[in-house]
Amino acid sequence: MKKTTILFAAAACLLATSCASKKDLVNCQNENRELQSSYSATKEQLAAANSRVTSLEEALAAQKQQLEDQKKAYARLQKTLDQSVANASQNNISIDKLVDQINESNQYIRHLVEVKSKSDSLNMVLTNNLTRSLSKEELKEVDVQVLKGVVYISLADNMLYKSGSYEINSRAEETLSKIAKIIMDYKDYDVLIEGNTDNVPINRENIRNNWDLSCLRASSVVQYLQNRYGVDPKRLTAGGRGEYNPIATNDTELGKQRNRRTQIIITPKLDEFMDLIDKAPEE
Repeated sequence: MKKTTILFAAAACLLATSCASKKDLVNCQNENRELQSSYSATKEQLAAANSRVTSLEEALAAQKQQLEDQKKAYARLQKTLDQSVANASQNNISIDKLVDQINESNQYIRHLVEVKSKSDSLNMVLTNNLTRSLSKEELKEVDVQVLKGVVYISLADNMLYKSGSYEINSRAEETLSKIAKIIMDYKDYDVLIEGNTDNVPINRENIRNNWDLSCLRASSVVQYLQNRYGVDPKRLTAGGRGEYNPIATNDTELGKQRNRRTQIIITPKLDEFMDLIDKAPEE
C-alpha cells in the first residue's frame, strides 16, 4: 500500500512538472512571436525613415542646384545686356532705342518671373494641403516633393498594389481619395502617372516583364482616379518606365523598395508656357 502511494505521488509530480513545462514552452513561443512581430515592425519603420531622409537629402540637393542655375541665368543675362550696350555703340544705335529694347526684354522677364512665382506658390499650397491631409501612417509610404516647378507624389508599391500585381488594393483607397481631391481642386494642372519597378524579373500571365508591370500599374491608378473620383481623363496620362528610372541602388532591399514606386506628377499646363515663349521679344 505504501509503495502504491509513493508511485502515485511520483506520477502526479511528473505529470505536474510536464504540464508546467508545456505551459512555459507555450509562453515562450508566444513571447517569441511577439518579439518577431515587433522586430519586423521596427525594421519597416526604420526603412521608411531612411527612405524619407534620403528623399529630403535629394530635395535639398535639387534646391541647391536650382539656386546655382539661377545664378548662372543671371550671369548670362548680365553678359547679354553688356553685349547689347557694346553692339549699340558699334552700330550707332540710339540710346533711346536701346533703352526701349531693354525695357521690353525686362517686361517679358518680369512676366516670366511672375508666372513662375505664381506657379511655385500654387505648388507649395498644393503640397502643404496634401501633406496636412495625410495621416502619419500614410506619410511613411507617401513622399511629396516640389522639384523644378513640378509636384511629385511618390507612393510605395506595397501600399497601392497586391504583390506582383497591378490591381489596386483596399489600403490605397483612402490615400488616393485625398490625392484625387487635390487634383480636382487644381483644375489647371495636368497629371502624369508614372510606374517604376526594381530590376527583379517578373513573368506572369499577361505580364511579360517589368515594362508591362509598370505600365499596367500606372494605367490602374489612372482608371481608378477617373472611375472612382471623376477626374477628367483628358488631364491624365499613364506611363511606365520599368526598371530604367531607379532612384537608388538595386543591390540592397531598401534600394529596391525605393525603386518600386508609382509617381503622380502634377504639372502646370504646358500650353500656357508655350504662349509665353511665342510672345518673347525679338533680339
